[in-house]
Amino acid sequence: MIAPPERLAERDAAVEAMLAHVPFDGWTRKALRAGLADAGMPADEAELLFPGGAADMIAVFCDLIDRRMEAAAANLTETRTTARVRAIVAARLDLTRPHKEAVRRALSYLALPGHTGTAAAIMGRTVDAIWHAAGDRSADFSWYTKRAILTAVYGAVLLFWLRDGSEDGAETRAFLDRRLRDAGRIGQTRARIAGFFARARPA
Repeated sequence: MIAPPERLAERDAAVEAMLAHVPFDGWTRKALRAGLADAGMPADEAELLFPGGAADMIAVFCDLIDRRMEAAAANLTETRTTARVRAIVAARLDLTRPHKEAVRRALSYLALPGHTGTAAAIMGRTVDAIWHAAGDRSADFSWYTKRAILTAVYGAVLLFWLRDGSEDGAETRAFLDRRLRDAGRIGQTRARIAGFFARARPA
């Protein structure tokens, strides 16, 4: 698993406080200082809490949502893996709905040249968290294929969600269902191919 950013209560609190300012000022020191002021925290802690700047702030925000998503998954009653994955992704989107513009700003920042590594690490941690919360403990080749498939699914769903104006994200949930069905067919094909090569391998 990819190591998470440094987890400190002060960093979590600072990110939460700045979210109200991100739609206007982006993931910037200005938004952070305004959030720190709102929370009654010293503005000069901005540099100390997030020495990596915007990338650091966004990583902490995403990690915070991942942790809350995993906590919410503890109450799920679904037993089938696909149903659990669907519920967990839906829960994550629900958690970020109040901060849709902050997510949009984060994606715009991560899409800039030079931020590919940060974007990949953040996505990797989120996909790991989803599978872990769904109860997947695979450690073989399927670990990689499952994460690759879910990365494609979640990435597509996230972009659709940003454009979704439906009430309570109903259209996004329908889109998620379609992508998971497509992913299921891919998984079945992969399993048949793996089975074919296993049977064809010399004894």
